[in-house]
Amino acid sequence: MVDVHDASVSEQEPDPLSEQRRAFADDFATMWSATGAPIMDGRVLGYLMIMRREYISSADLAAALEASAGAVSMSTRRLVDSGFAKRRIIPGDRNHYFYSDEDVWGTWLAGERRCLDRQRDNSEQGMGVVADSDDPGDRMAYRRMRNGRDYMRWLRDYHYKMLEAWEAYKAERDESDE
Repeated sequence: MVDVHDASVSEQEPDPLSEQRRAFADDFATMWSATGAPIMDGRVLGYLMIMRREYISSADLAAALEASAGAVSMSTRRLVDSGFAKRRIIPGDRNHYFYSDEDVWGTWLAGERRCLDRQRDNSEQGMGVVADSDDPGDRMAYRRMRNGRDYMRWLRDYHYKMLEAWEAYKAERDESDE
């Protein structure tokens, strides 16, 4: 029996679904890249979501996806930075391990607020550039920047409501599954 919590479990052990897992990751990547994101990020995330183990080394991930170590490294870095993947540290082990949260979408939604804060701050910076200008074009630019800042504030606040609604939806779904 394979222990899905054991980092030593290798993709070389028989997995009757390995081809289907890779196909899912590739299909997921096609959808993911349609948003303008790198296709490799989609392959990595798709695999992290469908894998049978709790976490996987970057070397095993590269082998499972038949991808280069560099491509996996760049993708996992972006996915961790954006909240879609997480690192797993194993004391005494120098390998890099990754996993996706059981609720990767809810986790991403909660973490997306950091990006909204950066976009809000950037809009405020733009407002500061043109704030003292009397030029009509700069006044229009100021209004665009103000709308951007306020939209990011509004969306950030709305995220809390969306996350609460998502948690309620999952609880109702899980209750009906029992």
